Amino acid sequence: MSLRARNRVNIQFSMSSMTDIVFLLLIFFMLTSTLVAPPALKVLLPKGKNQAQAKAITTVTITKDLGFYIETTPVDINTLEFRLQKKMEGSEDPTISLHADKSVPYEFIVKVMNIAKNNKYKVILATDPS
Repeated sequence: MSLRARNRVNIQFSMSSMTDIVFLLLIFFMLTSTLVAPPALKVLLPKGKNQAQAKAITTVTITKDLGFYIETTPVDINTLEFRLQKKMEGSEDPTISLHADKSVPYEFIVKVMNIAKNNKYKVILATDPS
């Protein structure tokens, strides 16, 4: 008398559900990575070999058309000091990262540095490491 089990176990593994999950994750990460682009202004920085390691609280950017920005917000040169004071209010060790296009006259860079000196802020001058 030969007894056989009625239910046979299928030992094959289907990868179709796994590939669906991988493609869904791929699409999700591709979409979210394009939405997380850091806000930045196009500025050609001067070249420099030494890089500072301090963490800046805010950035001041001077573009080649002499536009002043605190982070990505346009600011007039006359209200720059007031806006920086509001931004740095209550900060321990306030530090500004200064990003100036290499074609900007030194006069405008020195104005920002004088504002920082008068308010006892530290300034990091951003350069292109290459």
